[in-house]
Amino acid sequence: MSREVYIVDGGRTPFIRAGHKPNPLPAADLAVAAGKQLLMRQPFAASDLGEVVIGCVGPSPEEANIGRIIALRLGCGDNVPAWTVQRNCASGLQAIDSAAKDIASGKHDLILAGGTEAMSRSAVLWNEDMVTWLSTLNAAKTLQEKIYAFAQFRPKFLSPVISLLKALTDPVVNLSMGQTAEKLAYMFKISRKEMDEFAVQSHQRVMHGIKEQNYADEIVPLFDWRGHCYKNDNGVREDSNVAKLSTLRAVFDKKFGLVTAGNSSQITDGAALVILASKDAVEKYNLQPLAKIRDISWTALDPAIMGLGPAHSIADLLQRNQLQMSQIDFWEINEAFACQVMACVQALADADYCKEYLNSSGAIGNIDYAKLNIDGGAIALGHPVGATGARLSLHMAHTLRRQNAKFGIASMCIGGGQGGGILLENVAGVN
Repeated sequence: MSREVYIVDGGRTPFIRAGHKPNPLPAADLAVAAGKQLLMRQPFAASDLGEVVIGCVGPSPEEANIGRIIALRLGCGDNVPAWTVQRNCASGLQAIDSAAKDIASGKHDLILAGGTEAMSRSAVLWNEDMVTWLSTLNAAKTLQEKIYAFAQFRPKFLSPVISLLKALTDPVVNLSMGQTAEKLAYMFKISRKEMDEFAVQSHQRVMHGIKEQNYADEIVPLFDWRGHCYKNDNGVREDSNVAKLSTLRAVFDKKFGLVTAGNSSQITDGAALVILASKDAVEKYNLQPLAKIRDISWTALDPAIMGLGPAHSIADLLQRNQLQMSQIDFWEINEAFACQVMACVQALADADYCKEYLNSSGAIGNIDYAKLNIDGGAIALGHPVGATGARLSLHMAHTLRRQNAKFGIASMCIGGGQGGGILLENVAGVN
């Protein structure tokens, strides 16, 4: 990067798990709630931002170019451009990457970036047969044509298309994300018990993080239109244990599978935003950077084993920045599935896999689980796909500052067979 780029602040909503009906707030409302308090505490006006970049996978029909809607509702004004990006599960990280490039190139000095998703409000659509029938009916002019069109109707036309299920299935290899996780469990011989133990640990670490107030600087209270206040992520289960999780049935391979709802990330709504700044902006407004963005990596692999994406992006970040694994103080690997995180750890420590797929002469190294997802992850918090990349980046920045550590990598797998990762450096006292 030609100019240094800093994360100077950020905020997110509590992540709200999906229930049996849509949660009350759409994606734009979630982002506005996260952004209001974030911008109010800054020494600059919202109109001083160069642009707003928002990641979102499935905005509602009323939220076309949701980035612009959010920017206007946050008071950025008519003259601040805004746009929306989509890279599946890493859309929030893609927003940060796009914004960082615009700062590094000198185009802007201050940018609001991040992501939002209301997964509980994913659309339910008509199937193609129903759409065709409605089109035929609409085109009918005479009474005879209308009667004929009505006669063509079949009850099966009413079968809905669940857009969330479609989005979580890879159309190239025709596997759901959960089925790709099952493949990794088989490849790396990860047992059901190991997955469930990892899932319990995620809940326990989130609860510990809440008690230690490790999320306090990130989360802003969220109010819905019914007057209900959400203060914390509500998918965390303090009483989670292996005995309870062992009773859950496999979801994606009902006969032989190991992946359950309990050892997978939750379907969740939420938003996370960060403010990125150049060094000029840091000095002009006397900002206190949380971290410097050293690098962002995008890698690709077979969609059928997309969960290994973080291993590929981690290897790429280390190699490009000439860093050893021992130099990274803390790690975040998004917990799409328990076995997927564990498979990434094993892949990085496997000399054969690293030689064949990661452009390495031997094993990259061993990630210490004591330094991985130290405050839990998406199994307990949830994974609102547009927001997670920004949440991981913000939390890593706070972790480095809180732990007085230097380097951290946050990474995630991406549906379609990709990996994304960000390398952050603690720069306390940069100005």
